[in-house]
This record gives sequence, C-alpha cells and structure tokens, in this order.
Amino acid sequence: MELRQLQYALQIASERNFSRAAEKLHIAQPSLSQQLSKLEKELGVLLFQRNTSTVELTHAGALFMDQAQKIMDAVDLLRQEMSDISQLRGGKVIVGSMPITGAHLLPHVLPSFKRKYPEIEIALLEDSSMNLEKLTAGGKTDLSLLSLPLQEPSLTYEIIGEEIIDLAVPAGHPLTERTKNDIPVPVRIEELSEESFIVLKKGQGFRKITFDLCQKAGFEPKVVFESNNMETIQSLVATGMGITLVPRFISRSSRNEFVPVYLPLAEPVPSRILVIAYRRGRYLSKAAEAFIDTFKETMQELVK
Repeated sequence: MELRQLQYALQIASERNFSRAAEKLHIAQPSLSQQLSKLEKELGVLLFQRNTSTVELTHAGALFMDQAQKIMDAVDLLRQEMSDISQLRGGKVIVGSMPITGAHLLPHVLPSFKRKYPEIEIALLEDSSMNLEKLTAGGKTDLSLLSLPLQEPSLTYEIIGEEIIDLAVPAGHPLTERTKNDIPVPVRIEELSEESFIVLKKGQGFRKITFDLCQKAGFEPKVVFESNNMETIQSLVATGMGITLVPRFISRSSRNEFVPVYLPLAEPVPSRILVIAYRRGRYLSKAAEAFIDTFKETMQELVK
C-alpha cells in the first residue's frame, strides 16, 4: 500500500466522481482507476460502489477513509515538523478568508507579517464561511478567518477580536433624525420588525448572525433582497431599497459613491467574534502560529 494510493482514494471520496478526482490529482482517469483497483485487490474489499452516474462509499470504504485521513494527517505533521526544524523562518501558510472581511482586515495584517517574516509565503483562499469551514476541516487551509458560531464540529479556534455591529439605513430614514446633542440615539433591534432587510445569501456566516439577532428580538426579518457581497448590500441600502446590519470593520468610508448612514444599536450592543479557525488536532507550524500572533496584534491596534 502506497501513500499516493491513500491520497487517490481520499480524493475520489471527496469528489464522488472519478473524472473530477483525476483532474484535481493531475493524473489520467485510467491511471486513477488502475491504482484504485490495485488497492482494492490488495485489501480484498471494495471501497466504492460504482454505477454510471454516481460513486458511493461502501461500509468498508467509509472505515478506510477515516484511517487513511489520519495517516495522511500524520504524514503532513511529520513533514511540517521537519520543515520547522530545517527552516525556522521559512514555510508556507494557506489562509482561508471571507472575501469582504478579509478585504478590510488583511491589508492591515499581511504587510506587518511580511515585514517580520519575509521568507514565509502566504497563500490566500477566499470563499463563503460555510465553504471555508468545510475546506478547513478537510485540511485544504491551514487557518481560516471566520466568525462564531462555527458549524463544523471538527474545528477549533483562537479568538482574534470582537467587532461591533451597526445598523445601516438610507439617508433620510426616520431613524437618522433621532439625535441627542447631535449624537444619533441608539436603535433597539425590536424597532426594526417592520423594516425591509437586505441580507447576505445562505452560506454566509453574518446572515445567520443577522437572523439570530432579529429572532432574539422577537421577529423574522422581512427580506426584500439577498446578495453574496456586503459591498453590494451597502450600496442597495444607500439607494433606499432597505436596511441591513453591518460589522463595523467593513462599513464604508465617505469616499465611496453609495454610502448609507450608520447608526449605533442599543445596549446590549451586538457584536460578532472573529476567530482564526483550524482543524482540531492539526499540527500548527511555527509560520502558522506567527501568523495568528501577528493577526491578534494587528486587531488590538485596529480596535484602539
């Protein structure tokens, strides 16, 4: 049994398709099928049930994949540990990030990290929070920038900061006229029950935060539009299509063309917890630990 055969089997299990697995592995499909048949013959069991349209794991296959993943993780651990010994300041960190949150935070973090560790390579992978959790659990990223709560039980995390949530409304909205000493009066979420909401599409972590806050306040948000992009949502709010909740770090500056009015929310002020997540039990290289430390330091400066 060869390590590459374990890798091939795991990729087929992940893709549930021989063609896609072969493409991801950069080998010809006949070679992939041949290696799998060789492995199954050696084991004396079928790992996959094949038919014309689907590839499904057998019971033996499911047990095999669990152990194969542990073996591949152990190999990765060994390689990482040896790399750390031989290259104290070298290495590579694959970082997953939510696109909009990353766009506002990583420009602060990455330059600082590169100044301290110029020989460490950072590879960025951007996706929705739901997909990032799956990618991180599957070992496709070393670390991922996410917000609590996490849905994937195999992940653990380190808190890097707390981000206050504001309300975004169009200019001229009645709530903008409520001031005390020229300071906006904080808005209770209960007051938004009749408002039209513009929210992120399913799969985005902040969508769940928005719905949870509204449900806790006793109502379901009336959604009039959904988008994958928080920048688009803020533009639509600015044009009067509705309101939304916005993490403070990604609220727009006045330099943008379409800028909503940002209002504070009343006590207890809602917030989201930003974390760096990674698979539970996964070895963190010195480079990955250095990235987490730099992120924490940068967040402390931003909060100040």
